[in-house]
Amino acid sequence: MAFEPPRRLLRALGESAPDGDDWLEKLPATLQEAVALHELTVERVQVPGGRSSLVVLVRRADGTPAVLKLAPPRARPESERAALAHWGGRGAVQLLAGGAQGALLLERLHPDVSVRSLPEAKALLEAAGTLRRLWVQPPEGHVFETVAERTGRQARAMRASADTDAELVPLVDAALAVREELLADAPEHRLLHGTFRQSKVLAGERMPWLAVGPDPVVGECAFDLARLVRDRVEDLIAQPSGAATTRRRVKRLAESLDVDQERLRGWTLFRAVESGVRARRVGRPQDAELLLEFASWL
Repeated sequence: MAFEPPRRLLRALGESAPDGDDWLEKLPATLQEAVALHELTVERVQVPGGRSSLVVLVRRADGTPAVLKLAPPRARPESERAALAHWGGRGAVQLLAGGAQGALLLERLHPDVSVRSLPEAKALLEAAGTLRRLWVQPPEGHVFETVAERTGRQARAMRASADTDAELVPLVDAALAVREELLADAPEHRLLHGTFRQSKVLAGERMPWLAVGPDPVVGECAFDLARLVRDRVEDLIAQPSGAATTRRRVKRLAESLDVDQERLRGWTLFRAVESGVRARRVGRPQDAELLLEFASWL
């Protein structure tokens, strides 16, 4: 089966691939095996698609449209499968089948229509409403990563970057300090989307908006909401009143979802600094500059 992986996927995986990783080389064969296993007909590869997975529009044997998603082990596809199964289509795309080698067969949504296409205020409202439906008790005996575990890995990488780049030290110190404070008294433990933003909410048929692409984690709701605060960060940075707009957004989102405002501000700071430091580390200086300036407003 001849196909060309989207450039965005190639670029993103190139930034994070460990030495010796051959997932991309095996991808054509993996795709062919998944298509045969589920008796699918391929329509097209979704472009630009995801940053950590190949998304293919397919039809099942009965003609039903669906999506086949293939992801490398480091993208934790088994964790995504478990979360989607637990949500059972409530607020999230429906899992139709899970296969081997990181393959997920999913309900077909409208891949080109996300809440990001709405005016900003409406987009935030719809996205927040979708997120609320995902915050459920995790299943008993779950194996999902916790917020403490995930941010612990991130904190170590942040500190290592700051050790070699003095310019990062003040923001990294602030982000790591607020993380310690927040983890000391987490108010709840819920199953979270983990990487939620406007572009992760797509139009559907059975519900107007459904979340896709989780990297699930268990922890407090403010951690999940924090990524939404900085959506359209390039627009915020371009505004003369960007800092004030950001503070109002924190307040508005916290109030609309009954999340403590200071905890939301703290996790927003940590996640922005972590993303900015990582962008700088992998050679995306413009993204890093935007994210670190945004973080400085918090």
